[in-house]
Amino acid sequence: MAVVTNLGSCLKISYVIFAFCSAFFLGALKGLIVGPIAGLTLIAGNVGVILGLFPAHVTWTVYTVAKTNRFDIPLKLAILVALPALFGIWLGLSIAVSVLVGVGYGFFTPWISAFEAFRQDTESNKFFHCLVDGTWGTIKGSCTVVTDFADLCYHSYPLYLKELRESPASDELQTLRLIHVPGCIIVGLIGLVIDIPLFTAIAVVKSPYLLFKGWYRLSQDAINREGPFLEIACIPVAGLTILLWPIIVIGFVLTTIFSSIFVGLYGAIVVFQERSFRRGVSYVIAVVGEFDEYTNDWLYLREGTIFPKPRYRMTKGSFSSEVSVVVHPSAVSRVNSSGSVEPPAMLVPSLVRSVSVRGAIQEVRMVQIWEHMMGWFEMEGKELLDQGVITPADLYESLKGRHGNESSVISVGLPSYALLHTLVRSIKAGAHGVLLLDGSEVTHLNRPQDKFLDWFFNPIMVLKDQIRVIKLGESEVRYLEKVVLFGNHEQRMEAWDNGGTPPQENLRSAQIQGISRRMMGMVRSISKLPTYRRRFRQVVKALITYWLEKQGLNRTGSMSSGDFIEEV
Repeated sequence: MAVVTNLGSCLKISYVIFAFCSAFFLGALKGLIVGPIAGLTLIAGNVGVILGLFPAHVTWTVYTVAKTNRFDIPLKLAILVALPALFGIWLGLSIAVSVLVGVGYGFFTPWISAFEAFRQDTESNKFFHCLVDGTWGTIKGSCTVVTDFADLCYHSYPLYLKELRESPASDELQTLRLIHVPGCIIVGLIGLVIDIPLFTAIAVVKSPYLLFKGWYRLSQDAINREGPFLEIACIPVAGLTILLWPIIVIGFVLTTIFSSIFVGLYGAIVVFQERSFRRGVSYVIAVVGEFDEYTNDWLYLREGTIFPKPRYRMTKGSFSSEVSVVVHPSAVSRVNSSGSVEPPAMLVPSLVRSVSVRGAIQEVRMVQIWEHMMGWFEMEGKELLDQGVITPADLYESLKGRHGNESSVISVGLPSYALLHTLVRSIKAGAHGVLLLDGSEVTHLNRPQDKFLDWFFNPIMVLKDQIRVIKLGESEVRYLEKVVLFGNHEQRMEAWDNGGTPPQENLRSAQIQGISRRMMGMVRSISKLPTYRRRFRQVVKALITYWLEKQGLNRTGSMSSGDFIEEV
């Protein structure tokens, strides 16, 4: 019996080794075949967008700097003088990053896809997906990356510039005193001279710790059958992680060196913001200690740092006392003991013990939030179409990318309307976070640990608490629906009789207007993300298809709904 058991164990081990080696070489072969096609597609597309839009970017930027009311004349002149260097840096970095991303994406995506195939149920599915996954999908993915990058350059960047040009005069005027110009230049140079060598030294000295501690943690998981080694289907992926860990460590060192350039130059901005040469120098010194302490925490080394950390901000950041919001523990660590906010975090691979695949299911993924967000928009859009509140003309105007009132009803009003319903539904259900379509709840504990999400999730939670605290009545909620959907379109607000009436009290009206402005501002900010526009256009096309099918203009007619949409 023991012999049979030992034989079975040996066969399992042999199978895992054979499967790993097969996926390793097959993935490398797919990378060599598919990688050049996908990589060249991504590189050529991104470089074409960069060079093609470069004259427009220069024109838009110069026009915006000249027209905006946010900067005084000396600051405008300083920005215009610095623009040639900034655009030169943009060209060099964007093209270099496009090449690196194209090579990495084209080669590694098919390789990793070969290992992901082991998550399939049957042996035949594993073999089939090991051959097919990461081939055509990688090429399509490279086209998607180019599309999102083009959206970012052609739509999002002009929106940022438009907001800067149309900033109200009541906003704080950014001034530049000529006496601070030499200080900004000197501190920027000091930051480059001090931060680049010290950041590089810290990263190089601690890279062996990161390498061996990472291997040690993964080896422990393999021996104890924990983390990524808990399930047999995940063992090949975990084995690939062990092999690629040195590349991850090298990437950490290179990213640290690259980031230290901008961290050092940020000292010039500190001088401008604090109006103090001394505080700029203090930042250059303190940021080294903050990075050293940050890496010590990640690598479980000694607490604190041997470097000084002088205070470089005049005031400490404080949380709003108006609304009580639960803050995730990871957010608290961003304010250090010197009373200053930490600089942008470096790329440090995490050595925290990973959870199993079954355990990870309990966590909400970022892609899940995107899918549910677009699901909200489509569901609410269909209801508004059925009620005649929004029209096909609104959808067509939005799809054409025009910027009139009708276009803003869909591009800003519909997402704001869906967000309002989501928050009201979460409040009525007594949820601590935000409810998704399937009834699951996103809270500070299970939300994705994503930097981009941090910029929106916490403000949304604050807005949810503000709506809960003022206790809107049913009529007030209906009126708020009108305001967020139609904005300044007074005629359409009056035409929609949903039972909502403006409040009689001036304070109540101001509270509702404030909530609507914050909500629409969040939507406008989210709409600038590169993947948002592509996904939202798919929602608009789905709504047009829904309306056409409802009117009987389906594929059996003279023109299919899909062809009709493409004509738009």
